[in-house]
Amino acid sequence: MSFPPVVDGHNDTLLRLHGIDDPVATFTRGTEEMHIDRPRAREAGLGVGFFATFVSGGDDHELRWTDDGYEFRIPDALDHDDARATTYRMLELLHRLAAEIEDFRVVRSLDDFDACLESGDLGAVAHIEGAEGVAPDCANLDFLYAAGVRSIGPVWSRPNAFGAGVPTKYPSSPDVGGGLTDAGRDLVRACEERGIVIDCAHLTEAGFWDVAETSGAPLVASHTGAHALSPHSRNLTDEQIDAVADSNGVVGIGFLETVLSDEPNPEATATMADLVDHIEYVADRAGSSHVVLGSDFDGARIPDDVGDVTGLPDVLAALRERGFSEDDVAKVAHENWRRVLAETW
Repeated sequence: MSFPPVVDGHNDTLLRLHGIDDPVATFTRGTEEMHIDRPRAREAGLGVGFFATFVSGGDDHELRWTDDGYEFRIPDALDHDDARATTYRMLELLHRLAAEIEDFRVVRSLDDFDACLESGDLGAVAHIEGAEGVAPDCANLDFLYAAGVRSIGPVWSRPNAFGAGVPTKYPSSPDVGGGLTDAGRDLVRACEERGIVIDCAHLTEAGFWDVAETSGAPLVASHTGAHALSPHSRNLTDEQIDAVADSNGVVGIGFLETVLSDEPNPEATATMADLVDHIEYVADRAGSSHVVLGSDFDGARIPDDVGDVTGLPDVLAALRERGFSEDDVAKVAHENWRRVLAETW
């Protein structure tokens, strides 16, 4: 059975490779310690992935139990100079991979995107998750664009110069804090001028609406879930899903067990069926043109019956079994991402 090529809207593979003695060789030959490497990506039909740079603060996962669930403490803000240096090193690693692996390329344009889907090369969209490495006045944004950055999430789940991040909390709505700062609104406008996707994943609900009011580009939330199925702070409400659809944007369903499951336990497991439930929910509410995949491979626990990148064809098969047409499967796999990138870039 054949499947269309897949575009995956979020991974943390650079984070896993960063600091390894020989990251290029590790990625090239493959390793069971990661969700993505070149051999398994080729096997899975992964055509393009959004490869995130992410700066860890070392205090990112301090768990607190609540009366009805759990939350993780909001981490402390990062120093911009340190974050910028780490962001640059991770982008350098991405370009090393592209320079030394023949069938791996950095995707800078729609032509690059299409070429990867047609040729079987693995394309990498450079994404910044949490914009601590971006100067508060956007002074280095043109440099980052020249380095290939085509997608930026203004915040992760910590505050920075651009806004407030949504804490990891269950049960909770995403309406748990402030929105974008003036600098954050300026960043959204600057990205729109240059053709850089603004990713609303990890934004508070207030921040999401600030992006919607500031930008005329399609709204994107790359790795999230449906709040109606799992009342997790990281998931989108019905009103947010409707706004994404109204903007001609996309909701990327993450494979994170914590946002897929409806249990007050940070170690709760989820299944392929749960993942498909979230995809189906967004498709039923907003239309199949507004849901995509955003795995969070190498950055989260994912369902055992997905496993790693080689589980992507199984996800598409599960959509077929759930009643998705071949046209709808192709939309979820890559066509919706292409439409949004064509309009934004």
